[in-house]
Amino acid sequence: MEIGLYTFADVSPEPGPDAVTPFQRLRSLMEEIELADQVGLDVFGLGEHHRPDYAASAPAVALAAAAEHTKRIKLTSAVTVLSSDDPVRVFQQFSTLDLISGGRAEIMAGRGSFIESFPLFGYRLEDYDQLFEEKLELLLALRDSERVTWAGEMRPAINDRGVYPRPYQERLPIWIAVGGTPTSVTRAGALGLPLALAIIGGEPARFAPLFELYREAARRSGHDAAKLATSLNVHGFVGETTEKAADDFYAPQAEVMDRIGRERGWGPTSRAHFDQARSPRGALFVGNPEQVAEKIVNMHRLFRNDRFLLQMAIGTLPHAKIMKAIELFGTKVAPLVRREVETMEPSLAAS
Repeated sequence: MEIGLYTFADVSPEPGPDAVTPFQRLRSLMEEIELADQVGLDVFGLGEHHRPDYAASAPAVALAAAAEHTKRIKLTSAVTVLSSDDPVRVFQQFSTLDLISGGRAEIMAGRGSFIESFPLFGYRLEDYDQLFEEKLELLLALRDSERVTWAGEMRPAINDRGVYPRPYQERLPIWIAVGGTPTSVTRAGALGLPLALAIIGGEPARFAPLFELYREAARRSGHDAAKLATSLNVHGFVGETTEKAADDFYAPQAEVMDRIGRERGWGPTSRAHFDQARSPRGALFVGNPEQVAEKIVNMHRLFRNDRFLLQMAIGTLPHAKIMKAIELFGTKVAPLVRREVETMEPSLAAS
């Protein structure tokens, strides 16, 4: 199982003497990705948002900079908001990243968890679903053929045009990221694309049927479901002790969730709710290395996922604490998980 991290490159939404600026955050991000590579993690993902509380509106640019500081770690968007972007430019950007990195680029395409990009780039929110469906179709056509002829309703047609540069890899990996919508899950399965499922609340066990729905959709469309990769993308933090991990992570995570909650009508979070969410059956992977590793392994038994990505840098966590958590995740958690998963694979394959 591949193990990695992802982030949205959070910054302070308001100015102040202790504010984390976009300049500071992006410089720190380069160090975090470099460390993730050095401690043996497999994947690093960077989100795309167009808000004052995030510095990552152009993930391919930041990942290309990180490519020059890393050797083996895969570099992926998490996610590319495909509905409000142009598939030709997305493909060109990530092909360029793939060439710079020597074949380590991936695209994680999704519909996005915020809506700011739609008016920003001149799209109607009412076209949300059709935009994604058509643009995904075009992105896959660009990946599969150097010259493309394509027509749709939401974008001007392309008539036998070549798109360059071509990536270093023969086929640029394209994942579909979902937040739990069954129609999105079945679309990914029908297309035979790898699936990343984000779980940021509730009991993860309730999401397990979505992976079965995905695999069944793949089989019905003639794909070998056993060859399709799946990922769990979750929130969490690793500390030297359980108490330190929880204390370091709670305030920044709660501030972000409350800020988003005020926009969406959610109730405020609390330490009691947070502690419940980091229990064995909750959605937060927070604790010492042994606890986090055990929870990841238990989720793997349930989901049979091929990849696990953890979002630790939520809110304006101090850079030094993020770096220490990355070190623990790579040197302590990942080896424990890999050892346990390796011993259980034969039994999982037979089940």
